[in-house]
Amino acid sequence: MENAQLIGLSRQIALQRQMDVVSNNIANLNTTGFKAENILFEDYLMPVARDNDFPRPDQPLHYVQDWATVHDLGAGAMVQTGNDLDVAINGNGFLAVQTAAGERYTKAGSFQLDNSGTLVDLSGNPVLSTGGPITFGPEEKNITIAPDGAISSSAGAKGQLKLVDFANPQSLKREGANLFSGANPVAASGSRIMQGFVERSNVSGVSEMAEMIRVTRAYESLANLSQQQDDLRRNAIQRLGDANA
Repeated sequence: MENAQLIGLSRQIALQRQMDVVSNNIANLNTTGFKAENILFEDYLMPVARDNDFPRPDQPLHYVQDWATVHDLGAGAMVQTGNDLDVAINGNGFLAVQTAAGERYTKAGSFQLDNSGTLVDLSGNPVLSTGGPITFGPEEKNITIAPDGAISSSAGAKGQLKLVDFANPQSLKREGANLFSGANPVAASGSRIMQGFVERSNVSGVSEMAEMIRVTRAYESLANLSQQQDDLRRNAIQRLGDANA
């Protein structure tokens, strides 16, 4: 009975982790550029005893283990905002921003100008061009961002958005809702910039709610099974006590 409960407990721990991932996805349903997460599980086979002198061989026990969390990098819906400073990426690339912790990468293209005229994201992180942060003067207007990321205004060319990609995007580490950190970025190819658009979260609210219900029911089922195992153990101990009375 202990083995059955331990196996059930391993599944409950995995389900709790899965619920955390699903809840985070739902919480970021309306976060611009957010990429959903999925959790992967694997079968963990408990090692058996090496001594073959036991009357009966050890039975293999299979536990549930959460193996990894993966990014769903599928595209979200492109929404037209009409804001000249908003951009969306049509393709696999990431925009680069400068944070206090170093260069980070994002799909969230909701940008604005700060008090110094620097192009920043909604958290105040400067947006990077291939030559560094992008700054506009107070008199500049008619800001244009071309499909290749080239930026110009009434004052002329201002640089080109730094658009990067990674050989293995799954190796990226999530930081906050829509920032990623990663090593060895390369210039993105085949990606185009859409000015006046933003990419919405790629989370499906219906799918995530259905997954939350499924996880909740599975957890409750295991909790009931554990309670039944406790009842069986209690009854067995009570019967042994009555027999020896």
